[in-house]
Amino acid sequence: MRIHVLAFDGLFDTGLATVLDTLSTANELAAAGGEPRATPFEVTVIGLRRSVRTGQGLAVPVTPVGRGAPPDAVVIPALGAKQPGPLRNRLARPDILEAGALLREWSGRGTLACAACTGTFVLAGSALLEGKAATTTWWLAPLFRELYPRVALDESRMLVNSAHCVTAGAALAHLDLALWLVRRASPALAALTARYLVVDPRPSQAAFVIPDHLAHADPLVERFEHWARQRMARGFSLTDAARATGTSERTLARRLHAVLGKTPLSYFQELRVERAVHLLQTSRYSVEQIAAQVGYADGVTLRSLLRRKLGRGVRELRANAAGTAG
Repeated sequence: MRIHVLAFDGLFDTGLATVLDTLSTANELAAAGGEPRATPFEVTVIGLRRSVRTGQGLAVPVTPVGRGAPPDAVVIPALGAKQPGPLRNRLARPDILEAGALLREWSGRGTLACAACTGTFVLAGSALLEGKAATTTWWLAPLFRELYPRVALDESRMLVNSAHCVTAGAALAHLDLALWLVRRASPALAALTARYLVVDPRPSQAAFVIPDHLAHADPLVERFEHWARQRMARGFSLTDAARATGTSERTLARRLHAVLGKTPLSYFQELRVERAVHLLQTSRYSVEQIAAQVGYADGVTLRSLLRRKLGRGVRELRANAAGTAG
């Protein structure tokens, strides 16, 4: 499988290194007999400019983009920008715009387009994600929705495969993306590579999302978030929420969807989950007591919700907190 990794000036060092190290580890394990039937990955780091330096200033040897046969897959690692302002500036650079044209050309010739973290913005900017499902760095989801409203974004997911485009979540999701490429060639080799790298499956970013961080992207959404935290145990009322935030129900719903891709009720429930997890990990309250504090009728409902939203149960959440504290 021929894979090109597209490198830009100022890219995120860890993203590039993670993709390259994961694929080279898979090649070594296959060659050592771990999965002899797996086809080796032919990985080339390419650039639209003759020289590339990472965000930490390291020089990256790159092969100039040629006019030969397109690769089987292209991987776009994260840009080094971590906040909306700097990221907007990066996306306006000539080399990023040129990358969009290259990605469209290759995609038209059968290349699988893959991106992780802020690299998903480059892929979305090529228009290849329009009308498709995708994920991205969770804390930049409001900006992604603003720039690419025709993409069906779900930032809670770690990885999304949608019609010849694959997107992965925040920084270390580069690992999930690289393992997905290995799994595509050989599930057995991917499982072996994950064991060597000591990686557990991570289907969701939801456990890492900080809801109020997202809310601060918009003053109205921030007011709603403040109101919701005060009302958590008493239940949800859209009418009350609109009145408290000084707007209409329709405007509130529209802003929540534009910024967060959620309804007011679903965001309210997300805040409940965040609060419940915090109490599970920092207090000795029973599940029943915590359920009452966040507005659920009983512990069974809360347990079911945590499992569905986070993919983890109460014991796992409390065990993880204990392990971190230790």
